[in-house]
Amino acid sequence: MTASRPGPVRRFLVGTWRTLDFTRRFILTVLFLLLVGVLLAAALKAPLKVEPRSVLVVAPVGLLVEEYSASALDRALAKMTGQDLPEVRLRDLLRVLDAAGSDDRIERVLLRLDRFAGGGLASLREVGAAIDRLRASGKEVIAYGDAYGQGAYYLAARAGEVYLHPFGVALVEGLGRYRTYFARAFEKLGIEVRLFRVGEYKSAGEPYIRNEASPEAREADLYWMNDLWQRWLVEVGQARGLAPAALQASVDGFPERLEAAAGDFARVTLDAGLVDDLKTADQVRALLIERGVADRDGHSFRQVSMEHYLELLDRERGDAGAAGAPVAIVVAEGEIVDGETPGGMVGGVSTSALIRAAREDDQVRAVVLRVDSPGGGVFPSELIRREVELTRAAGKPVVVSMGDLAASGGYWISMDADRIFADPSTITGSIGVFGLWFNAPETMDRLGLNTDGTATTAMAGLFDPTRPFDPRTGRIIQSSVDNFYREFIGKVSVARGQSEAAVDEVARGRVWSGAQAHERGLVDQLGGLGEAIAHARELAGLAADSPFRYVERELGTFERFVQNLGGSALAHAARGAGVYLPGAWLPEGVRGDLARAQALLAQRGQLPWSVQAHCLCGAD
Repeated sequence: MTASRPGPVRRFLVGTWRTLDFTRRFILTVLFLLLVGVLLAAALKAPLKVEPRSVLVVAPVGLLVEEYSASALDRALAKMTGQDLPEVRLRDLLRVLDAAGSDDRIERVLLRLDRFAGGGLASLREVGAAIDRLRASGKEVIAYGDAYGQGAYYLAARAGEVYLHPFGVALVEGLGRYRTYFARAFEKLGIEVRLFRVGEYKSAGEPYIRNEASPEAREADLYWMNDLWQRWLVEVGQARGLAPAALQASVDGFPERLEAAAGDFARVTLDAGLVDDLKTADQVRALLIERGVADRDGHSFRQVSMEHYLELLDRERGDAGAAGAPVAIVVAEGEIVDGETPGGMVGGVSTSALIRAAREDDQVRAVVLRVDSPGGGVFPSELIRREVELTRAAGKPVVVSMGDLAASGGYWISMDADRIFADPSTITGSIGVFGLWFNAPETMDRLGLNTDGTATTAMAGLFDPTRPFDPRTGRIIQSSVDNFYREFIGKVSVARGQSEAAVDEVARGRVWSGAQAHERGLVDQLGGLGEAIAHARELAGLAADSPFRYVERELGTFERFVQNLGGSALAHAARGAGVYLPGAWLPEGVRGDLARAQALLAQRGQLPWSVQAHCLCGAD
């Protein structure tokens, strides 16, 4: 007899299964061989250590931030793939610089700032002060760059020697604040926008209803920017031995000086006294070999990277964030929105939970709230402020340390602290509230669309943006904005011990520098995070060297596993051997100004509109 042949469906299923099974075994085999190779590399590679007479290479990549915007899982995967996430934490930079000052193994420090994207002036001043402390300890600090942006140059200027590539430039532009205005575009699209606000200086919503900055916005912006810029000129001038007026003239006359130098950027930079000499990277490398010790291969100088040095500090000295520290630091960085948020944003629920966790921890005696936020939703801001109030009521002092930006909602969450510290260059204030309403009747008409129906009350449908604007809608939103502004002013009045009239004089949405806010009673004391921590210890009756720790969201089991793997010696060995996971696994995304504003305005919670305490401010 002849056996019957399997049908086409069965043949297809069997073939598919065999293909899948082969693929599964192939992938597992490859992963197994990859793991074996990494283990061998780890076994053969010497453990991380700092040898005597080493150069600490501080080469930050990306923006200076208070906390990472990417999750712990994303950062760990980035390490394992050999890719850099373009952010460096302020606390890490300060830690390595301060530790190097007392580390006999570190002979000198090299600042490589080519890939550093800068940060706010308040944060830069903290790093600059750490560089000053490092030099005061007797350590030599050298800065080298293929090019310097304005923020990078501010740090480079604090070094004892500053070098630039012969084809490079230190581009100093000053401060400016420019925004895109959408009124004419909305008019062409048939979109109607209405702004509801309190305070003539509350300009965050202006780009949607105007085609240019209002006189009040120009006046206020120039006032605080001039204060920051003069501080930049004075401090860079002191570091480089240049008069502030000469620096200002150098910036203003840059086009003419460049033409006179036949377009030679580096020569113009050298002639202005911004750098000490023009050198290539190999020349700087030879200089450091001559002054120090060559590495084992003899091709470069003995060195340790900032990343490896941080890991060694954790192993050798223990992390300052060890459990049981009596001072807890909670970071509130980014826009303030409803709910729970990842890093880089302030969630009304998630940030409140961190403060509450510190309050309910019996080992915590004081809380420092580090604020770097332009504000956001009023409701989530109030949730966070309430947790600050409850923490103080529980007998635990709360000290606010303002970073680069603590304005509008950022000030709302700060005002009830026992004491508010700000850097002179912090951007703060903007005590005001606004709301926006969009509808598009002309667009609907052009498309031949019409909204019609019936309702049981006069309220139903008032907040439908497809219908023509009803004045009652505006009355409701304006009443809400007015009420929130009264609440804002009233709470500041109680917290700061001033009359509501006095607070209103410095409020009305106006932005101030930290120094200007201090003069007006909105800030208690000028100083950085270190001063705020010291004051929190004092209020809690703690020793001056009491440890502190950062209170952060607890990681899941898998996140901890991947994070530990990404920072392990195994991962370092893999990267050293050129073995990486596929980089395509990493998330990417960039939000522009408009996208950021749209996301902000979309935070409406349970209401059909959103009332914001946001300044949308900053300087470039």
